[in-house]
Amino acid sequence: MNTPYQPTQNQISPLRKLRRALNGLGKTHLCCVCGKRFFRFSSYRGGTKAVSSYLHTMSWISSAFDSFWCPYCRSHDRERHLILFLDALKMWDVFENATVLHVAPEKQLAFRIAARKPARYVKGDISPARSDIEKLDVTAIGYPDNTFDVIICNHVLEHVPDDTRALRELWRVLTPGGLAIFQTPYAVGLEKTREHQPEITTPEQRREFYGQEDHVRLYGRDIFDRICAAGFVSEMKTHDDCLNAMNALRYGVNPLEPFFRFRRPNSYPRSI
Repeated sequence: MNTPYQPTQNQISPLRKLRRALNGLGKTHLCCVCGKRFFRFSSYRGGTKAVSSYLHTMSWISSAFDSFWCPYCRSHDRERHLILFLDALKMWDVFENATVLHVAPEKQLAFRIAARKPARYVKGDISPARSDIEKLDVTAIGYPDNTFDVIICNHVLEHVPDDTRALRELWRVLTPGGLAIFQTPYAVGLEKTREHQPEITTPEQRREFYGQEDHVRLYGRDIFDRICAAGFVSEMKTHDDCLNAMNALRYGVNPLEPFFRFRRPNSYPRSI
């Protein structure tokens, strides 16, 4: 499906309009959401150079901070990357007539999912920002077992104090054979997840060691085992598996970020 997202950012300052117009003269970068071409994406909070030396040392894989926002539709890099993964693997059909749970839903991705006409589309967040989003706690999901065919939980688990409980709940409400997408930042140079450390208490310390003020942990290479321990099986794909012919810099995504695709088997005992 290639239904374009229509940007709605018309109420912007004259200065920003001028900057955007000048940026739009370029052809270096391309947004896969709105289709605009321009000189550069907008960086996030100072870009890569603002990431702490500790996270650089740990080879932290997260957002493409230097190419974070599209200057036109304001899509962010991890949303664009997920759309590109779904495009490349021809996965949009999984949403048709399906029951879908989208945690902390991104506007552009939600627009495309809704266009596939799922049978039921639940958008939930612990702090809903829009009227079409219901209040939802991933550690206590108020839906029966085996409710959803597809779950998208994009860059959420690193914010959840009890991610083990959250993963159990997500497994519980997913139908047997159902698909789960769990994009999550993690550090390649860290063997075990770093969390519950009494010396890391302030927002500044969490940003330095966990990556953001509201992150509660820094996942290590054990992130995949943690997800599978809840009963999911991995169908992971690397960026190169799916998008090896694509220029990641042009599209403003991090080529080191894999596609966190998991599935609940029809019959599989959980270890937690």
